[in-house]
Amino acid sequence: MKSFIIATAVTLAWAGSSFSQSLKEFEKKVTEFTLSNGLHFIIVERHDAPVVAFNSYANVGAVDDPSGKTGLAHMFEHMAFKGTANIGSSNWPLEKAAMQKIENAYDELQNEQNKGVQADKAKIAQLQTRLREEIEAADKFVIPNLYTEIIEENGGEGLNAQTAMDSTQFFYEFPSNRLELWFLLESERFYAPVFREFYKERSVVREERRMSVESNPQGQLSEALSATAFEAHPYHNPPVGWSSDIESFRLADAIAFYKKYYVPSNLSIAIVGDVDPKEARRLADRYFAIIPAGPDPAPVHTVEPIQKGEREATVTSPAQPVELIGYKRPDERSEDDAVLDVVTEILSSGRTGLIFKELVRDKQVALDAGAVPSIPGTKYPNLFLLYLVPNQGKSLAECEKPLLSILERLKTQKIDDATLKRVKTKLRADLIERLDSNAGLASELNAYYWAYGDWRRLFTELDEYDRVTAEDVERVAGKYFIPEARTTVRLAQEK
Repeated sequence: MKSFIIATAVTLAWAGSSFSQSLKEFEKKVTEFTLSNGLHFIIVERHDAPVVAFNSYANVGAVDDPSGKTGLAHMFEHMAFKGTANIGSSNWPLEKAAMQKIENAYDELQNEQNKGVQADKAKIAQLQTRLREEIEAADKFVIPNLYTEIIEENGGEGLNAQTAMDSTQFFYEFPSNRLELWFLLESERFYAPVFREFYKERSVVREERRMSVESNPQGQLSEALSATAFEAHPYHNPPVGWSSDIESFRLADAIAFYKKYYVPSNLSIAIVGDVDPKEARRLADRYFAIIPAGPDPAPVHTVEPIQKGEREATVTSPAQPVELIGYKRPDERSEDDAVLDVVTEILSSGRTGLIFKELVRDKQVALDAGAVPSIPGTKYPNLFLLYLVPNQGKSLAECEKPLLSILERLKTQKIDDATLKRVKTKLRADLIERLDSNAGLASELNAYYWAYGDWRRLFTELDEYDRVTAEDVERVAGKYFIPEARTTVRLAQEK
């Protein structure tokens, strides 16, 4: 407890200090460089412990999934752990030939299936058997999970990856004396990944969708919100993909996606911890510079039409009722982004937020309620989210009415100075907490680099929070919290 109190005091002291000064000190520990192929590195020295955190950030996510192939970004994330020609095979030439036989068999099967009513059912059954046999034959050459085992056996911790709407991240920590091993392993999976066990892993991804959405009422509700709020923009689609798309993935689809989006200029790597920047640069030139450059992939061009009326949807389930309300808002580069972050803290800053105090503590109509500044992504115009979980014996309507009343008050009643000061301090403290760990800092550096073209925005953003006034809160609430920009989805029991 004493340590916690001291740490909290230090955090709040830093939160109240000049972040411009903190940035100047922090910059002394940062080394940045871009390889000739376009791959960008951000190196931060922290010599407190002999550990290094690595974060490889691909500027591609579910929003970039091709039409009819939703979930492909997530599928590649899985493939990136399957190893390379040098890692994961007992005999790569024979495995490669066996993998081609799988594709040949699959081609024949699909050609027959595509004949529709004229397809030969007996032939389809034979081809399905052949496909299974070819997959089993290729699996004999696979050394399962060798890539991840090498990392874990050498002290790697926190090995994981995440596919979001706007990005895909790969990350783990290594002892600092395993620096060169990381460069070898990470460069190999981006230089020459082998998509072995592709159809087995496709089944794993399909099961993930079943567990996270089809068997999860909250997952169904979240999916319904995006599908209802976005008509044209690919934020309409779920990150895990639609089931029929997942079931139809082919190996060629994943390879084409990799070649288009995993070019060096669409990647960045942040390394934070006990690292020598000069040695990191030498190893980067040795291992990553061999990856051939490629054209920058184009961003999403589809623009969501202006919403001209409130939208609603209902998901029926015997589960606990839940309501999600999304208001259309601009992307993270908007001049109102900082204000919307402040509004989120005013509404939903734990037990001091307006929503908790009124709906949970005072009126006791909700078990839980709050706000999230951006979903499902931030790169493109998205949603400001509010959520409600009614208390026992209370209805969604009884929760929704006071929540909307709070939003209306924000449009006409100025927030007091004490509340503004509190939420700004909280935003600063939250940032410091995110930067406390090497892994957290590495992730944030990459995210801000791609969002704003400069990781320094991670620090200077706090100056924008400081400039937010009560008038700004009032203006932004009136601009975005309007019925015609609202989408409401409800998880409700059948009557």
